[in-house]
Amino acid sequence: MVMAVSFERYGRLYYLDPGEFRPRVGDKVLVPTDDGPEVAECVWAPQYVTEDIGGLPACAGIASAADLDRDEQNRQRRADARVIAKRTIRQHGLPMKVVGIDFVDRRPDIDQLVIVYFSAPHRVDFRELVRDLARALRARIELRQVGARDEARLQGGIGPCGRDLCCATFLKDFEPVSVRMAKDQDLPLNPLKISGACGRLMCCLKYEHPLYQEFNAKAPAVGSAVETPAGDGVVVGHNVPSDTVVVRLAASGRRCACSRADVCSPRQQYEASSTTTPDAPPIEAAVREPLPEPPTTTEPNAEQPDRTKPADRTEQPDRTEQPEPRAEQAEAPTEAAGAEPEGESRAARRVRKPRRRRRLHHDDEGESTQ
Repeated sequence: MVMAVSFERYGRLYYLDPGEFRPRVGDKVLVPTDDGPEVAECVWAPQYVTEDIGGLPACAGIASAADLDRDEQNRQRRADARVIAKRTIRQHGLPMKVVGIDFVDRRPDIDQLVIVYFSAPHRVDFRELVRDLARALRARIELRQVGARDEARLQGGIGPCGRDLCCATFLKDFEPVSVRMAKDQDLPLNPLKISGACGRLMCCLKYEHPLYQEFNAKAPAVGSAVETPAGDGVVVGHNVPSDTVVVRLAASGRRCACSRADVCSPRQQYEASSTTTPDAPPIEAAVREPLPEPPTTTEPNAEQPDRTKPADRTEQPDRTEQPEPRAEQAEAPTEAAGAEPEGESRAARRVRKPRRRRRLHHDDEGESTQ
């Protein structure tokens, strides 16, 4: 179970483990701190959560009447210490601004401790100021200088949106914010419009920046030509919260808001479809197999025709009269060359051919001798 408490009304929330206690909204409870248990108000009653949250401090119990009296006295002492600190700083003429006062009376090493939080444009020599404050408040004094953001967190206030400051309510850590985030969100770069109550860039610029980055990476840029269901046009603006693109139509000149998924170039639409790409060959040409090449004379298994015989030349078909059967005749020797005759092995065919050539060679020699 988890519960939430706050030390100041509309202040920052702190989450606790209620343990065996079940306080209601508005009850005063004790919160463990480094300086001892302090009184806080329950703003979120204990309830079960789906996630397993560990490491939360446990509630010290319900505040008693004595605890409430001591807390009221400490509040009065903090108010008095603020008035005395401001008057003493004015007497010394130091450029310091008191931001907050913290009063501690439950430490074993000291009786009372007053912590003064201040802001200043530069480093300040406050050694004499500490002596005068310790003499006036009769307590140990600590001065701590804070930055502009911490000053806004301690003081609180209303932001440009009309709500309480994020740093004073729920924001725990300050994340870095840059002007690049404002540019990505198409915000005006006027410092008066993108600065918060602290004078720095608003922390809320960080909240929606990842959404704008994702949209700009996928959406068409401003000025690019696109196709929409209403016709062709040019992108003139983006609307990231609604995930739409503002397009000016080329036919009528009017503007329309189209979904980011509907705005796509013709090339992207064609590539996303199930058809082939424009660079690919046609389907028929891709499926069609190439014709086999005619046999070469270097292949040992192919039977070479005897070119000395005149009968081989007369048996060749007329090329002018029958041009189409050329492919069929070219395929015939390939099939004959690739297939082996039945009853004759490759070794026998190799032995038979040299004998034939040797016999013809002897016949030629006999004729030449005669």
